[in-house]
Amino acid sequence: MAKSRIILDCDPGVDDAIALLLAFASPDEIEIVGITTVVGNVSQPLTTRNALRITAMANRQDIPVYAGCIRPIILPREERGASVHGTDGLGDLDVPDATHEIQGQHAVDFIIETILREPGQITLCPIGPMTNIALALIKEPSIAGKIKAIAFMGGAAFSPGNTATDAEFNIWIDPHAAQIVLSSGIPMTMFGLDVTRHATLTKVRFEQLERDSSPIMKTAIAMMRHYGSGDASLHDPCVTAFLIDPTLFRGVDAVIEVDCDPSGAYGRTRATLVENGAGKGLPVCHVITEVDDTRLFQLIDQRLRLL
Repeated sequence: MAKSRIILDCDPGVDDAIALLLAFASPDEIEIVGITTVVGNVSQPLTTRNALRITAMANRQDIPVYAGCIRPIILPREERGASVHGTDGLGDLDVPDATHEIQGQHAVDFIIETILREPGQITLCPIGPMTNIALALIKEPSIAGKIKAIAFMGGAAFSPGNTATDAEFNIWIDPHAAQIVLSSGIPMTMFGLDVTRHATLTKVRFEQLERDSSPIMKTAIAMMRHYGSGDASLHDPCVTAFLIDPTLFRGVDAVIEVDCDPSGAYGRTRATLVENGAGKGLPVCHVITEVDDTRLFQLIDQRLRLL
């Protein structure tokens, strides 16, 4: 399979950190052109700080980091406190701060510039809220036809969500952005709760990861243990794992619409299967519904040991 050249748009977050480390450990399959950050699991200053900390931890300061949007497009969110990711977003483990700095360019402008420079070559991988991607499409609509594909973590097509409105968290933070992206007609693969809830951290899997661990692996495990005490699913690494080995996953084609009504099921993703003529003429998304979770965790174990 040809190497994927990607922009990884993220809100680190422990599972974002694992997704980044998995991509770093897979240079034959993935080339990260840049990392862009957005508000989500924690505030944007913290997601940016964490992206820098993870690149430094893996000695990948060569990958540029661009700070993006500090709030959703329409409805701002209140500042979030401690969550499964900890107060700092990386499990409150005192991961050392980076000595390198973010790029001066805004994430949205970097996305636009990169896609225009390399039409048809860049896959966008949003694993947090889609604010940066949506604003790039609004600012420069012509990029829609020049993006190779989008593989994103978000939504719950055929299963319950994980927020008060029964939406999945990433979409709930900025449903207007998600609707813009999902209606763009760009080739799209969705990794929602339908599949990511099967990427489950277990006692046996932790024991496997902990054998003969390197310093980076030990830090990753400590982050996952903190995170796993509240959410046992490794959501975001499914996206990078797919780019490494798509045979791990299976899915169906559907039209996805997002509820943007604040008085309704705000952020809920509604899926209509594309069959028997349904969804004709509407943008179609490939919705991943199944994962070989045993092989997925073998991949994570094998690759993270290479760092």
